[in-house]
Amino acid sequence: MSDSSWLTKFPQMERADLLAIRKTLDNAYRGFSREYGEAIEGFFEPLLQFLIGFEKLLLTTPWWIVLLTMTVLVYGVARSWKLCVAVVVSMLLIGYFGMWEDTMRTMSIIVVCTFIAIALGIPIGIIMARSNRGQQIITPILDVMQTMPAFVYLIPVVMLLGIGRIPGVIAVVIYAIPPVIRLTNLGIRLVDKEVMEASTAYGASPWQRLTGVQLPLAMPTIMAGINQTIMMALSMVVVASMIGVKGLGQPVLKSITNQYFTMGLLNGLAIVALAIIFDRASQAYAKRTQQHLGNKHS
Repeated sequence: MSDSSWLTKFPQMERADLLAIRKTLDNAYRGFSREYGEAIEGFFEPLLQFLIGFEKLLLTTPWWIVLLTMTVLVYGVARSWKLCVAVVVSMLLIGYFGMWEDTMRTMSIIVVCTFIAIALGIPIGIIMARSNRGQQIITPILDVMQTMPAFVYLIPVVMLLGIGRIPGVIAVVIYAIPPVIRLTNLGIRLVDKEVMEASTAYGASPWQRLTGVQLPLAMPTIMAGINQTIMMALSMVVVASMIGVKGLGQPVLKSITNQYFTMGLLNGLAIVALAIIFDRASQAYAKRTQQHLGNKHS
């Protein structure tokens, strides 16, 4: 076969091989979802019940109690009356424009996704910080998770679990978890080696060094990771609405398909308001933590 004829047939050969590989992988995943789909759904059933219960709690509780609780929590975290006033004003405006229920649904899923991301992300970040080999293995996975288009996450999750809250939670967590992992790893690695040597000299065990020295000193960096995780989770709200996650994302999606400018703008601003509240509260807590550590070690 001459070089020119080989080059002419190469695209056809490539398409045939690629088609065969795609068919094999698609069939394998379909078989996996049929075989283990129900078992995986059963595994996530407690999480689904908790999410439904938490959402019902926010929806059935009188609005003024929810608002008062949010204000108290924000003040406890941030110690800022200005931020508390912003919370009250923004939530009253959200209620006035008829977006209270959707906001509560969005808040419930964001809170659950954030706690899941923290519960999974901080231990993985600790593993990366304690093992260079672990960092080499996990870092490329995080690179893929952060660069993969958000819509792509929905395909395997929906094929496996269908439409609903749990697929949305999984997609949001996958999209939002990399920052807390990366910054936990970074924060622990940036702890001064002399401090670690001093704690070892005093006879501290590895667990005591981790919980008593590394994590407290790395907390401002970890909080920055949590902050970014919350922001990414909120940015995924509209995408998750495509697979049945109720909340502020669904009116935005509806406004796109029906060209309802005002609906999309108001719900988008409600998402922005939640983002600002979470962002300012987490940043204020990180600054307070840093000041506390500074005073403690001064």
